Amino acid sequence: MFTNPDRAAIDRLLRSAKTIAIVGLSANPDRPSHRVARSLQGFGYRIVPVTPGTSEVLGERAVPDLDHLGDVLGAGVKPDIVDVFRRPEHVAAIVEDCIRLGMPALWLQDGVIDHAAAARAQAAGIFTVMDRCLYRDRSAL
Repeated sequence: MFTNPDRAAIDRLLRSAKTIAIVGLSANPDRPSHRVARSLQGFGYRIVPVTPGTSEVLGERAVPDLDHLGDVLGAGVKPDIVDVFRRPEHVAAIVEDCIRLGMPALWLQDGVIDHAAAARAQAAGIFTVMDRCLYRDRSAL
């Protein structure tokens, strides 16, 4: 059964992170992913939009999937957190990509719930948070 890390561990992650890849980041300013990403930039994080069919969001070059993060970050460089704004049915595939690519942390936003996939990510050594808002947790610091 999956359980989120404790608050202190989440706070440490948010304080140490510099780069956040945002899967499902919308270019539409009315979408929650856009508002959260803009706020994260305001906190000083570098965001990398992971969304097919868009070349840029919030002044940052977008990539179509996690496999292309090296195109923006440099070969072998990983984001500190992969933040997911996709429907729950897409989470299992995203987790498999994160495991394969050795991502250090995975954050599933409010309502993005897949207990089995989150448990798989955690078992693979990925710091995993599910059904929490990264912006809200960062604002609380």
